[in-house]
Amino acid sequence: MADWKADFDALVNETVAFAKGISHERPLPREMVERVGLRPMDWGDPEREEISWRIANFKAHQQRFMRERQDYAASVLKRMLASRR
Repeated sequence: MADWKADFDALVNETVAFAKGISHERPLPREMVERVGLRPMDWGDPEREEISWRIANFKAHQQRFMRERQDYAASVLKRMLASRR
């Protein structure tokens, strides 16, 4: 039983010695590199217009689907109430 305790103490001592041997130097700051010849992206008007058109088209479809669902639900409810009478 004393063998594992001795091995454990040796391991702890070795680990402590290793941890003390590690240096904590801060790395040097990186140098800033100037970007040469790079300009911001010019997306242009045609792409923006197409995106706006697609968004408007999508919203119109969503509104049409919502109206169709509401009309269908109203017609089903009207038929149910009519069949009850």
